[in-house]
Amino acid sequence: MKTAYFDCFSGISGDMIIGALIDLGLDVKFLKKGLEKLNLKGYKIETKKIVKNGITSTKFDVIEANKHHHEERSLREINKIIDNSMLDNETKVTIKKIFQKIGAAEARIHNKSIDKIHFHEIGAIDTLIDVAGAVIGFKKLGIEKIYCSKLNTGTGFVTFSHGKWPVPAPATAELLKNVPVYHNNIEAELVTPTGAAIITTIADKFGEMPAMEVEKIGYGAGTKDLEQPNVLRIFLGEMENKGDETINVIETNIDNMNPEIYPYVVDKLMENGALDAYLTSIIMKKGRPAVKLTVLADIKNTDKLCNIIFDETTTLGLRIYPAQRKKLEREIKEIITKYGKIKVKISKLNGKIQNVISEYEDCAKIAKKYKIPLKKVYGEIKLLQTT
Repeated sequence: MKTAYFDCFSGISGDMIIGALIDLGLDVKFLKKGLEKLNLKGYKIETKKIVKNGITSTKFDVIEANKHHHEERSLREINKIIDNSMLDNETKVTIKKIFQKIGAAEARIHNKSIDKIHFHEIGAIDTLIDVAGAVIGFKKLGIEKIYCSKLNTGTGFVTFSHGKWPVPAPATAELLKNVPVYHNNIEAELVTPTGAAIITTIADKFGEMPAMEVEKIGYGAGTKDLEQPNVLRIFLGEMENKGDETINVIETNIDNMNPEIYPYVVDKLMENGALDAYLTSIIMKKGRPAVKLTVLADIKNTDKLCNIIFDETTTLGLRIYPAQRKKLEREIKEIITKYGKIKVKISKLNGKIQNVISEYEDCAKIAKKYKIPLKKVYGEIKLLQTT
């Protein structure tokens, strides 16, 4: 699995991310063509190699025609730019998630509805380019899993449109909730709102570097001259023990809840990031029938899912324990049948196909549309697989 580890010993910003991705091999011409799909005018991109405290790194800059004018944009206006672009849907969704996160942080700070927030610095062209460019770069380099170190925020004060504030700035601090941070007495803003929004959206886990076979190391230069190199370092390589990961298992036994509630709870857990959720009939003390709710969760989603269980059920406590999960490599593809396109999930072990499973929702839609038995649709797909 292609994995990137972000080593943020000197912070992180949007331009540092793209600089590091270019240093890793992201083709600048490809990046420019991708960014042209946003249909933004009045800017140009510059990249160059520079040396920061003895480390050669790539500096990425967005030069605006009117660099002293930052256009204010609402989240709705930003989303409209993204929706009207020629980017693929997956890239659009990720870019919008990042801006949604920024909007939510600003709304909380200013006690406003997210629809009422107008971005100042964040609404500028260079921020749109930084966010979109980072997402385009991740996809082009084939990065499937992203890990990130603790974030060095810096310290001191920063001046922006709302005045002078301590580092990290209010929006950045809001974005960094539940993320491990520190500073080593460097008086500078090392983590920008854009950098914080991007990494907290795309990172799968924060903490130590995972066991991986490193293939490349990229350095993205920041704008500051510090006692330490103002660069973002990204390690790119393959994870060891493909398919192995640690997850949390959340369990509780319930014997006093209306059974009509269970399907709602399971659906809500799945919608909020549970890897799986299921029910088991059990017999408790004194021969009392009960239900055991089991939820499989990524470690980062454990607290959120626990809160949902406490909110939605009558349980008084939960059991949480780690478990190792081994997965087959998976990919989703569309196949052409006489009824139309159907998605199938292909699982592989060491590159060899193990299973090809049809997506139920696609098959069910076709069965309803053509008024044929569902098993006939599955049979058609099975026939295609053997020919």
